[in-house]
Amino acid sequence: MTEPRQLSLNAFIYPAGHHEAAWRHPDSGADRIYDVSYYQQIGRTAETATFDAVFFADGPALRTNVEYNAAPGLEPITLLTAIASATTHLGLIATASTTYYEPYNLARLFSSLDHISGGRAGWNIVTTGTGEAAANFGLDRHPAHHERYARAREFVDAVVALWDSWEDDAILFDRAAGRYADPDKIHRIDFEGDHLRVRGPFSSARTPQGYPVLVQAGASNDGRSFAGRYAEAIFTAHQRLEDGQRFYRDIKERARGFGRNPDHVKILPGICPFIADTEAGALRLEREFNELTVPEYGLAQLESIAGKSLRHLKLDEPVPYELFADAGDVTDNAQSRLQVVAGIVERERPTVRGLLHRLAGARGHRVFAGTPEQVADTIEEWFRNGAADGFNVMPPYYPGGLEVFTETVVPILRERGLFRTEYTGTTLRDHFGLPRPESQFARRPALAR
Repeated sequence: MTEPRQLSLNAFIYPAGHHEAAWRHPDSGADRIYDVSYYQQIGRTAETATFDAVFFADGPALRTNVEYNAAPGLEPITLLTAIASATTHLGLIATASTTYYEPYNLARLFSSLDHISGGRAGWNIVTTGTGEAAANFGLDRHPAHHERYARAREFVDAVVALWDSWEDDAILFDRAAGRYADPDKIHRIDFEGDHLRVRGPFSSARTPQGYPVLVQAGASNDGRSFAGRYAEAIFTAHQRLEDGQRFYRDIKERARGFGRNPDHVKILPGICPFIADTEAGALRLEREFNELTVPEYGLAQLESIAGKSLRHLKLDEPVPYELFADAGDVTDNAQSRLQVVAGIVERERPTVRGLLHRLAGARGHRVFAGTPEQVADTIEEWFRNGAADGFNVMPPYYPGGLEVFTETVVPILRERGLFRTEYTGTTLRDHFGLPRPESQFARRPALAR
């Protein structure tokens, strides 16, 4: 008998919370964002609720205007290692750039996290969209979009080959014979591409998961092709059910086209829930946060998405749709977040201030205000109707926003048979229902060392 399909739930950790004014709210933990115990507390909350994972976004440049918002500053792989020490089952996903790392050192970081945590690591693969990073690495320019994805494909192939270069039974640990490992089961990868060359072999054995779960968050044309080929979980942003369904179908078909099992590609949209006992109370809470926003900050964020100056616009006048008319749609676009904003402008015709408030909650991810039952209803609707395999939960403020979700929404999802009541495995692959990959070098002759 087939087991009923279950939701995946991740807690997307953005230090003070996902609303851009969270740091100003008295219920946020903004004064603790450099305190490791704060993140360990969040991790324990997520694990108590049997979440699949926590997830940290990251980038190699200071993009937040720190005059108006608290900047997320801690390096995520290091921080996740600290959370690993405070938890036993919770998955640990971090962002790392294929543009501003080298394959060997990134492979070591995530391999170490997977070993230390007992098989709970995931790598969110990004190419880095911001040009500010280039100067931090001594580069004259930020590579173009298609260049970054060309390098990313080689990068992932090289990293996975490094992780695979020790076969599962390479370690002999034969004390009597004095042999620790079988060199015939440890392989050079001799990877050569247009952008990268990596010899190998890797410096440590295969991890409990075989290798960390491969996660991806780009929804552009290049990003979706990349996801169909490599990603085992995809973080995405959609405002409407029909947009989520179109994206879901597109990615599953792309995975099938690469000869992959589409059930082994988990689609996880973001949701930022404002939760209260009544819908009116939830809407009041959302307004309370929006009233703390600084227009200068939100306008700079919107300009970053739009790629053009918007300073000539007046806050209380409608946003001209022609500014976003060339954004494309959910399955044909060069910049996915621009398309999300364009959709809001086209459907809702907001004022500039209204658009800034719409984006303040989660930077283009879906914001939903309602009762615990209403939040559970919308999660179930997307899950049952082919728009999501689960969700990235993006509380507007931490730690309380996650605590409210786990204490009020998760029990409803469990009552409906949609979410686990206890962990049934120990690794992130177990939680996502993903197979453990075999080493690509298994049963092949050893390469010259």
